[in-house]
Amino acid sequence: MMTSQAGLEIRLEGAFASFSLSVDLEVPVHGVTALFGGSGSGKTTLLRAISGFEPRMRGTVSVLGDIWQDEKIFLAPHRRSVGYVFQESSLFDHLDVRKNLEFGWNRTARECRKVRFEEVVDQLALEPLLNRCPQRLSGGERQRVAIGRALLSSPRVLLLDEPLASLDVSSRREIIPYLKSLHDRLQIPILYVSHSFIEVEILADYLVVLDLGRVKHQGRMPEIASELARDELLLLSN
Repeated sequence: MMTSQAGLEIRLEGAFASFSLSVDLEVPVHGVTALFGGSGSGKTTLLRAISGFEPRMRGTVSVLGDIWQDEKIFLAPHRRSVGYVFQESSLFDHLDVRKNLEFGWNRTARECRKVRFEEVVDQLALEPLLNRCPQRLSGGERQRVAIGRALLSSPRVLLLDEPLASLDVSSRREIIPYLKSLHDRLQIPILYVSHSFIEVEILADYLVVLDLGRVKHQGRMPEIASELARDELLLLSN
């Protein structure tokens, strides 16, 4: 296992029409854990299972000691405190940026809020964007708003599913510094899905390599990088 200070414990198995997933891993409380592998390796399916959208997956999901799923318990997705950011920002185009952010903020009970609205706006440099409509934002700006909305729901786990995949080179360069800052400021497990080894090198503290639905390697990023040939990781990303 990666660390004795696990924030997220996942032991899941499931079979689909042409794919099976079997994982046993622990995600640290702090830092960014990258799920890395090529298309069809199981990255997005695993995130969906953590979120409760794959009831066919059997096993255990535990967050900071609280059971979300085991042989007796299965919390529905709306009862799992997950912040989920997709490849596409999925903002509400009829709402300005402030109201998009307030959607996550207002859906969280006051006593459960762990971050301040102004704190997230400052952290992601969203102040100049608050009165703008999503249609007037760049790709990188839209993803920053999507991340802010997820954080304002005060999640216990933050899941980022290839948030840079749909962005051009300029937008990727714009948003990477904000992603790098998350692990320094957040006290929750962060899972970052990518098939780009360059992104993983820049952002990850821990690495989980998935191949054909199985955990092939896991550990601290420097240790894994020294153990595995870069060519092997690049091959897995294709």
